[in-house]
Amino acid sequence: MLHLESDSVRAALWSARFGLEREALRVTRDGRMSLTPHPFPQDDPRIVRDFCENQTEINTGISESAAAAVAELEEIDARLRRTLAALPAPETLWLFSNPPPLGPEEDIPAARFTGARAGKTAYREYAAARYGRRKMCYCGVHVNLSLGANLLAADRAAAGEPDPRRHADALYCELAAHAAERIWLLVALMAASPLADPSLFGLDGPAGGPPLFCGFASLRCSELGFWNDFVPVFDYSDVPSYARGVARYVEAGLIAAPTELYYPVRVKPKGPNKLESLVSAGADRIELRTFDIVPFAPAGVDARDVAFAHAWLLRLAALPRAPHPARAQIAAVRNAKAAARYDLETATILAADGSAVPVRDAALRALDDLDAFFAPLDPPRGIREALAFQRAKLATPGARYAERVLAGAGASLAAAAGLSAPAAAPSTEGARHV
Repeated sequence: MLHLESDSVRAALWSARFGLEREALRVTRDGRMSLTPHPFPQDDPRIVRDFCENQTEINTGISESAAAAVAELEEIDARLRRTLAALPAPETLWLFSNPPPLGPEEDIPAARFTGARAGKTAYREYAAARYGRRKMCYCGVHVNLSLGANLLAADRAAAGEPDPRRHADALYCELAAHAAERIWLLVALMAASPLADPSLFGLDGPAGGPPLFCGFASLRCSELGFWNDFVPVFDYSDVPSYARGVARYVEAGLIAAPTELYYPVRVKPKGPNKLESLVSAGADRIELRTFDIVPFAPAGVDARDVAFAHAWLLRLAALPRAPHPARAQIAAVRNAKAAARYDLETATILAADGSAVPVRDAALRALDDLDAFFAPLDPPRGIREALAFQRAKLATPGARYAERVLAGAGASLAAAAGLSAPAAAPSTEGARHV
């Protein structure tokens, strides 16, 4: 836990490093999945492919503030769009977490890698067979956050721990455990994908027909979304124990590789995201994987949401060490899926005492706790604005992202995106998609 009784810790509290990953599907001007090859250099570290050949992923560098990370994402996004607009058959980006109208599964091409990287395509074909290609078309945002070097050094001194590696590993493992058990709050606040084309579920519908609303604010975080078919349980006591827990699922054949563990919180190393690197180099950051693409932000991410994630993780880092039994970890997955529902008054999370609490009530209590925690710590203006922004989502009717998307369902998203023909999806007034 962070030692906030230390003046040095409090002075360094806001130092952090941020990195963002945002997925988006390339589409034609009529709002259909692009079938063209990846039009960017294969060695571009900032624009890569995820599952589909047309699923671009922006990986930012490392920034020292949420605003700077989002600004870099927007700059790369603008470069990406310019390239797509200049293609012989111009394309654009579908900046929504749920995909546009989909054709048959065989028309959803896995990313094509050759030579020494051909195994990447083989892995994608395996995932397609196991989970279905349509599900692999969900897109989202991953927020990576490292505590600042000054903060880690100050806290290690306050803890009397001589070993920097042991201190960081213990802090990140405990932080990941606390975050996983409370990730439902981020799901509820960042949900922005309530509507989907019927083709996402393999249903036929009229071209340009109405989208489906299934009662969720975030389809990709719901039980219809991107989860393994088992609930993993981890030992967060140290990095080797955590890594062995992930490896155990590979050895049991439940997943083919650690990357197949579709879990909302990950402990990640510096450099290659491999278990071997995590064990040898230690923990470097926490990855939060539950953010929907925000169609109201220029590049799909609002800096206030990233800043809130920073504040939230700091609050959790100050919690004392605690046991994280299997029942709590299983309940945490159940709670995350419940928080993806649209009606937060009837959706409930299971509290530590086993009682069921409406998600909205629990979220407001969590925000109250954050306000009380940070009040004596003089948070920066950006953090105060981020906290107020989240409260407004719950306090102002219609302010949640999912509510705003659903409110615009009377017109076509494709028209709002400047596409040449309507697609079977909702409108979002004021959204930017191209």
